[in-house]
Amino acid sequence: MAVTRRGKVVAGATLAVLVAAGALGFFALNPERAPAIVRTTLSSVGLVEEPAPPPTCPLTGLPAPEGVIPDRPALAIKVENYPDARPQAGLNDADVVFEELVEGGITRFVAVYHCADAPRVGPVRSARTADPDILAQLGRPILAYSGGAPNVVRVVNEADLVPIDETRGGDAFERDPSRPAPHNLYASTKALYRVARSHEPAPEPIFTYAEELEIRSRRVSRIHLPFSSTYADVWWSWSRREHAWMRAHGDEPHLDEDGEPISAANVVIQLVEVVIGPHGGITPHLELTGSGRAYVLRDGRLVVGRWERPSLREPTRFLTKDGTEIPLAPGRTWVELLPSSVEIGTER
Repeated sequence: MAVTRRGKVVAGATLAVLVAAGALGFFALNPERAPAIVRTTLSSVGLVEEPAPPPTCPLTGLPAPEGVIPDRPALAIKVENYPDARPQAGLNDADVVFEELVEGGITRFVAVYHCADAPRVGPVRSARTADPDILAQLGRPILAYSGGAPNVVRVVNEADLVPIDETRGGDAFERDPSRPAPHNLYASTKALYRVARSHEPAPEPIFTYAEELEIRSRRVSRIHLPFSSTYADVWWSWSRREHAWMRAHGDEPHLDEDGEPISAANVVIQLVEVVIGPHGGITPHLELTGSGRAYVLRDGRLVVGRWERPSLREPTRFLTKDGTEIPLAPGRTWVELLPSSVEIGTER
């Protein structure tokens, strides 16, 4: 009996279905060998489960070391930025670095560690009243510092964090005889964690992340943040080669003590009000709740927006003008807590 053309088509279609079904069955039993589009199809009909995404570090969005998020709190270390303190140690090991204005046009850093450790961080210097407010969004972190004025120490001790000064820290701190005092105090993150003996969990994320920036932005090659013209004339420049923002003071690149440039995947500029002495003394204090202007630098681009933080326990959110959250690139972030009176300069 002759097979008609229609019969051939039906037979061919049937064979194709059987082959496809067989292939799907094979891939259902061996999902690791299936192309991505087939895995998606199998997942959509419930034949296989898509593997869970690998865990990421909460403060960087990068894959967790060895696939495990460290079960420990954030650790913040106060690092000096007076010219005599440079070059510093350990800044490129931090997950997040906050820069804050202190007295005399000087800035200090709050270097925050969680997923990675640094064998040497410093020079470690004194705390300021804004530090607990900066850190409140991180749960109950550890704060390592070298002391402070009585009003500052009182604020730190009353805050919901684990304070470790040079006295409490003991051998977690060491003086480097090759550096002049007081710019010679250093600490190890592992030693500080041992001294703190904190059983607090890992911090919650304080930023959102995305591999690609899909919101409105403009290309920028350099940005100028003149905290002061003398001690903290900060520039960030985009490096295509390193795919990172590189930091400088005026025309001088900011290097660590190993000669490596200080760099970041993201630079977040948060314009804040600065008031003198709300907790006593002459310490500049930063108003970190409410809202204000913000600028986010990533991937050689600038997003103009605003920041919002209803309470100190909540993370600061960075939003576009229409309220869309601005995602950061996975990696280290510097948050520049710039006085709102300072004019920012950009170059394309």
